Amino acid sequence: MDGQASQVQVPEGAFVEAMRQETELMLSEVMRAVNRAPDGAWINASEGEVRDRMAEYRRRTFERALQMRADAAASAFPPGGPGGRRAAEVQGV
Repeated sequence: MDGQASQVQVPEGAFVEAMRQETELMLSEVMRAVNRAPDGAWINASEGEVRDRMAEYRRRTFERALQMRADAAASAFPPGGPGGRRAAEVQGV
């Protein structure tokens, strides 16, 4: 690409909605980990688990965003790629 942003974009609201259930689950898991930690050791007993859960969530979130953008880009072009119909006409198909 020449450095310009693609015109194919995913509406932010669609991404938020796609991630809503997973986000709520992740937040529940974080609170569960903190609640399981014994008094006097809230940080030490939960920080590692919360860090790991957040890292996994970050990975899945980025993957979902990239996949949604790729899907939107793929659906923006006709079968056969950009100019597919015109290329077929030129080739006499």
